[in-house]
Amino acid sequence: MQSAESTFAPILTAADDPALIAFTSGTTGKPKGTMHFHRDVMAICVCFPTHILKPSADDVFCGTPPLAFTFGLGGLLLFPLAVGASTLLREKLTPELLLRTVTDEKATVCFTAPTFYRMMASLAHDHDLDSLRHCVSAGEALPAATRTLWKQASGIEMIDGIGSTELLHIFISAREDQARGGATGLVVPGYRACVLDAQGREVPRGQVGRLAVKGPTGCRYLADARQTTYVQNGWNLTGDAYCVADDGQFVYQARTDDMIISGGYNIAGPEVESALLLHPAVAECAVVGAPDDERGQIVKAFVVVRSGTLADAALVKTLQDFVKQSIAPYKYPRAIEFRDTLPRTETGKLQRFRLRGN
Repeated sequence: MQSAESTFAPILTAADDPALIAFTSGTTGKPKGTMHFHRDVMAICVCFPTHILKPSADDVFCGTPPLAFTFGLGGLLLFPLAVGASTLLREKLTPELLLRTVTDEKATVCFTAPTFYRMMASLAHDHDLDSLRHCVSAGEALPAATRTLWKQASGIEMIDGIGSTELLHIFISAREDQARGGATGLVVPGYRACVLDAQGREVPRGQVGRLAVKGPTGCRYLADARQTTYVQNGWNLTGDAYCVADDGQFVYQARTDDMIISGGYNIAGPEVESALLLHPAVAECAVVGAPDDERGQIVKAFVVVRSGTLADAALVKTLQDFVKQSIAPYKYPRAIEFRDTLPRTETGKLQRFRLRGN
């Protein structure tokens, strides 16, 4: 770079010229290419970070999401650049190495997925995390148990958020002083969101339906017929089932294709996962619907136990009883399978579709 010219002639571009093609992570199947304009890149820098994160030039960002995925592109590149902050980029981060990075480099903002926060919580006591100001969780639903575990370990209330590659970054979130367990948050200024029924009508508060979003960014698939499924009547249908609580916060239920219908009951897999994660023997879990001749589907859980825990029939019964006591008894997992690992994307998101039929 020292031998290069200090000036250059910029290429003329328009606000609505494509700036990047980002690919979805393949959580639900074949990845899709999503096109974003130059104006989209600028828009996300004045929505979530300006209103929720509120970074400054003194901040030092760190985290796990790769820059090739939009969670990392925003959190570890665009947002720091927009305010003149610094960012730490390290490959192949483990929970231990991420904690060490915060301690050694005095990082102030961390971006990672719920699973990482859960694993880091058990190691946090060996690290100095006093420099941390904000911890952002996205990529998949944040269980209330994980939020509590991290706050007990670090003293920091997490900023949860839902975004999508199609909309480039987070569009529903909450500041730390607004956050509450089980809720994702409020609509980020600049966006609009609502919950629709199958006919495209807005449902009353408390009723579960399809999350619909519109704003300065939106879905533009690259030569993909799934465009007509994602965008309908001007709304981006993210594929998530949500309801709006009395306080206006959006509460995640499940991916619309992850809702389990068992014996006539609608059961959200993430709710069962949250209950299982409260048990000290459970390190990770995933819940899906398994075919059943009598009930149509049953709730089936895939569980990774903590080190030193005996995964046997007695633990199956213990976990089933524990869930019955934690949430509605009919939601308990009628089948539990122990696994060493769970299938995840490169960004750490669960691939539940790979567990269906197992």
